[in-house]
Amino acid sequence: MMRILVSAALLVAAAATPAKTPDQLRAEFIDRMVSKHGFSRDEVTRTLYQAHTSRKILDAISRPAEKRLNWSEYRDIFVTPSRIQGGVGFWRRHADTLARAEREYGVPPHIIVAILGVETRYGAHTGGYRVLDALHTLGFHYPRRGKFFREQLDHFLRFSREEAIDPVMPTGSYAGAMGMPQFMPDSFRIYAVDFDGDGKRDIWDNPSDVIGSVANYFVEKGNWRRGEAVARPAHGADGRHRKLVDAGAKPRLRAAQLRAAGIDVGELADEVRVSLLEFQTHDGREYWVGRDNFYAIMRYNPRTKYAMAVHQLAEAVREAYARQQTAQARPGDGRND
Repeated sequence: MMRILVSAALLVAAAATPAKTPDQLRAEFIDRMVSKHGFSRDEVTRTLYQAHTSRKILDAISRPAEKRLNWSEYRDIFVTPSRIQGGVGFWRRHADTLARAEREYGVPPHIIVAILGVETRYGAHTGGYRVLDALHTLGFHYPRRGKFFREQLDHFLRFSREEAIDPVMPTGSYAGAMGMPQFMPDSFRIYAVDFDGDGKRDIWDNPSDVIGSVANYFVEKGNWRRGEAVARPAHGADGRHRKLVDAGAKPRLRAAQLRAAGIDVGELADEVRVSLLEFQTHDGREYWVGRDNFYAIMRYNPRTKYAMAVHQLAEAVREAYARQQTAQARPGDGRND
């Protein structure tokens, strides 16, 4: 009884504790940057003073497309003829670098290309928000995920110092994602690589560093499995298989379980780990069998619709690239006339 009363008292006390104000959070953040990372107090204070709080950023993060749109609507944004042809063009321009990334990391070109296509249209739309503004706004004025964004602001100020970048200059998404691959600051510090050996890690204007950094991310964070598939349609799946869908996107089921439930998993061995994925479309529900590499894409963005968009764009780009390569190699194509 005493333990229950003490627990209840603690809960009441916690509920009565007022949330910290943005000014208090900012002061704590400055203290940490000084004590933990050796910044001067004036330096951090001046930098944060230059940040602007944005209502537009707060509105944008409250309505992400992954939550608002069904799969048909979401797919129509990202798997389009223009993105497919843009991907083919990017692949052709950087074929040697993409081939090198595949040799060194095992991540195929069409996956890297599709990530860049979904994220920024191959670098055409990297975001117009100052990263400092985004992280400041969300770190101090978005309580739901403020701790995460203050950690990103911490990484951002550190990498600005490490890379000798003025922190007021970089631009990115409303969430502070940066460059062609839209890396968050911690991802930049951990996974970005100098793939062309020029002494800098440039994910804004250097396609070689971008390609190498995305491949490194997939291997180091996503545990990408060289040579394995991503996903396949789950013929035979329907609403009766809710328990299998509820197991989640991480491959925890055995292929034998899906096969026993009447779902077509092709030639997969019984012991292979898979997931059953469900997508709401205009015409009902659509089901897919996910593999470890599907989940690796979700380590880039933890939404199944995002990962499926990358997968389907990647397959479309691969097919279009192969057709163009075949057409150019075909005898009588006019090149030698």
